[in-house]
Amino acid sequence: MAKDYHVIEALGKTEVVIENGEVTSVGEPLVDFCPIFYKIDGAEHLTKDFIKWNMEKRIREFGMCTPQRVVKMEDFMSFGISEILRTNLELGLIDCVVGVCEGVGTLLMTDPEIIQGVGGRVSALISTTPIPEVIERVGIENVLNPETADLDPIKGLEMAIERGYKNIAITILPSKSIEEIGQYTLPDGVNTYMFVAHTTNASLKEVETAFKYCEVITACSSKNVRDYAEKEKSYYSGSKIPIIAITEKGKEFLDNRLEKIGKPRTINDYPMNKDEHSKPLI
Repeated sequence: MAKDYHVIEALGKTEVVIENGEVTSVGEPLVDFCPIFYKIDGAEHLTKDFIKWNMEKRIREFGMCTPQRVVKMEDFMSFGISEILRTNLELGLIDCVVGVCEGVGTLLMTDPEIIQGVGGRVSALISTTPIPEVIERVGIENVLNPETADLDPIKGLEMAIERGYKNIAITILPSKSIEEIGQYTLPDGVNTYMFVAHTTNASLKEVETAFKYCEVITACSSKNVRDYAEKEKSYYSGSKIPIIAITEKGKEFLDNRLEKIGKPRTINDYPMNKDEHSKPLI
């Protein structure tokens, strides 16, 4: 029987291993308090026990890392990366999203409900193995490598270009891939827009690279992202976990979502009020 093994960096940037639908390992959290999980679950501290409970809750509720995985969902938050992507795809500013899903690996998404379902409730996917039922649900033709469930944003971008997409959004973690994609020679008429998530504990070099090449970045529990945004006077929205527009296009993406949900547009008021932010910022 093929090994079923999924590694996720979850809340608190905690490494979690899930095998055959069971949480088999929970690492040490780097963050003690996250306002999102305080609001949703009343968690005053991100303990290993709470993180395990939260992962098991996701497995129960939408089949994370299992053949029962629900891949189409409505909005989970009012203002997160998945929701921003969904709105801008519906508006026609983006025609394809290159992302990742447990049991699938890198995939192309053009269905707003799949964009939301795949990305809305899963933290950073570090590695995964194929789950045929989930691959079938998202469409095997949309999966980079159904045999291995590879995570490879560069090859995902190339697949999107080969399919003829012109305005390609890529969800990505702080990594060397950001610079590789930023320096990738695109065909005429093709645009890429990188959305950086899961930035907790990102190095200053990783943050500088993201601000050089990307459109949007989440602050998560990152001190470096907040400091760099303040230095650049970047526009942002969010009192607890700010989402930051790096470019004018990024600002447009954020403002489109804010307008849809009836919220004020992005601001660039500094210093940020960090009273409700994660603790510690690292």
